[in-house]
Amino acid sequence: MQQRWKPSVTVAAVVEQDGRFLLVEEETSEGLRLNNPAGHLEPGESPEQACVREMLEETAHAFTPTALVGVYLARFQRPAGHDVTYLRLTFCGQVGARDPRRRLDQGIVATHWLTPDELRASAARHRSPLVLRCMEDYLAGIRHPLSLLQTDESIWRQPA
Repeated sequence: MQQRWKPSVTVAAVVEQDGRFLLVEEETSEGLRLNNPAGHLEPGESPEQACVREMLEETAHAFTPTALVGVYLARFQRPAGHDVTYLRLTFCGQVGARDPRRRLDQGIVATHWLTPDELRASAARHRSPLVLRCMEDYLAGIRHPLSLLQTDESIWRQPA
């Protein structure tokens, strides 16, 4: 029997404040790259909860999602032969002040606030084309209500 294909589910935040977007600079197998604050959905959490957690871990900023910008499916073939498809749920929302006592997640070198033009000019350094695509969709005014996503309570139940 053929093994079932499963994309990796990730979440990302498009965070805009005063005309600038919050990006993380992170170590990758391809060197330092810029990315939206993002990460994998973990067991026992909703996509919104995952985005709040990833924002805090990667930027030391609290985050409150207010809308879904989009759902993106993208395939990446990495140099080491890894072929991964990601299903990314991207949120926008309100960002809180940075907690100076909080350390950034392992692999995160710095955070940067970039203008849309700076973000476009740095496309060669983006971790994926989705970084720019998500910002452009946000700037185009694309917003979907959070009620579009439904997380069943079974996600939070402990196995019997």
